[in-house]
Amino acid sequence: MLRRYRRRKAEESPLPDLLLIDGGKGQLEQAISVLAELELELPAVAAVAKGADRRAGQERIFLAGHGAASMLPPDSKALHLIQRARDEAHRFAISGHRRKRARSRQTSMLEAVAGLGPARRRALLRHFGGLQGVLRAGIEDLGRAPGIGPALAQAIYEHLHPGAG
Repeated sequence: MLRRYRRRKAEESPLPDLLLIDGGKGQLEQAISVLAELELELPAVAAVAKGADRRAGQERIFLAGHGAASMLPPDSKALHLIQRARDEAHRFAISGHRRKRARSRQTSMLEAVAGLGPARRRALLRHFGGLQGVLRAGIEDLGRAPGIGPALAQAIYEHLHPGAG
C-alpha cells in the first residue's frame, strides 16, 4: 500500500473516494498510519473482516474514526458488494501467486551459473540424467561432463552447494 500511494502522490493521481481494506481493525490501523505518513487524507477508509465462523454474511465492517465494528444485514446489497470486492481481491492475489510459482518452476537453478549457457546446460543434464544427478555429482564428476572444465565445474558446484565448496 505504501508504494502504491507514494506513487499516486508523486504523480498527483486522483485518490479514491473509498479505500476498502481486506482485514480487521489491525489492518485498518496500518492503512491509516501509511496514509498519515504520506500526508494523504481519503474521504473514507474501511476494513472488512470475516465473522467468527468465517461464514458469508457475518462480516464486520470497521470504519476509520469509529470505534466499534458494524455488521450489515445478511441480505444487504452493500454487504454483497463488499463481499464481491473482497472475493475479487482474493482471486486476483491467488492467481498472481500461482503465476509466480509457475514461473519459478519453469526456470532451472542452473540458469544462474555464469558461463553455463543453454547448450552446456542441456549437455550437463543429459550426462547426469537430470538435475538430481547434477546435484549429487562432485566437482570432479562435473568436470568430466562434456564441455565442462575444472573452473566451470567448481562454479556449478559452488552455485548448487553454497558454503560447501
